[in-house]
Amino acid sequence: MAPKILITNDDGLYSAGLKASYEALRGLGEIYVVAPAVQKSGVGRSMSIMEPIRVSEVNVNGIKVYAVDGTPTDAVIIGIHEVIGEVPNITISGINLGENLSTEAVTTSGTVCAALEAATQGSNAIAISMELPDVEKFELFFKPYDFGFAKEILRSIARVVLKKGMPMGVDVLNVNVPSKPNGEVEVTRLAKKMYKTRIEKRYDPRGRKYYWISGVERKEAEKDTDIHALKNGKVSITPLSIDLTANVDFDVIRSWFE
Repeated sequence: MAPKILITNDDGLYSAGLKASYEALRGLGEIYVVAPAVQKSGVGRSMSIMEPIRVSEVNVNGIKVYAVDGTPTDAVIIGIHEVIGEVPNITISGINLGENLSTEAVTTSGTVCAALEAATQGSNAIAISMELPDVEKFELFFKPYDFGFAKEILRSIARVVLKKGMPMGVDVLNVNVPSKPNGEVEVTRLAKKMYKTRIEKRYDPRGRKYYWISGVERKEAEKDTDIHALKNGKVSITPLSIDLTANVDFDVIRSWFE
């Protein structure tokens, strides 16, 4: 039987990256595309448990897409348990418009967290993102981005995972493709932080304060990290585990309560 492939994202069903993923994976198996109906970047692994989720079957540029009125995590759960009816052989989240690097992305990115949810459900999972200037990120509609190299990377990794499965102890591969690739690939660890947090205070026409949370990208990056790889034109592949338990001596913490 042909392997079952679930594609999702956090940029919404009209994202050019979603179409690029479909094109990259075509022919590798039976593809199901289940994605948020609208832009849902930065929602992390949030789940709609206090309101109903509606799903519509739509056609986007010749691709059948199940549009989920919810979060990327909702889309994965609906995709696995309702649309496909079983755990897919592999779940692809992306290609995201904009890189997802460092420990910040692991907990805030809808793209990465959709892959984490898929892994929790038992699927092999890949999150893939492409570096873009800030002004180009979070776009809803099809734009003429060059996804050629990112599609090659995605297809090659997906083929290996479909054949061999994930390495022992790995639940998700977080893949980031640089805007100016040199053709090299590096297996990396997560950098600690990508942005220096910035709060911008403004006032509305009635004089009331409101805030924008943003960040200034850090210029320095440690070697062997995902940020360092991208800054040097390399594709970054970071193996992730859904087990966030700290690797420490538990007796140290137990001693606090003796």
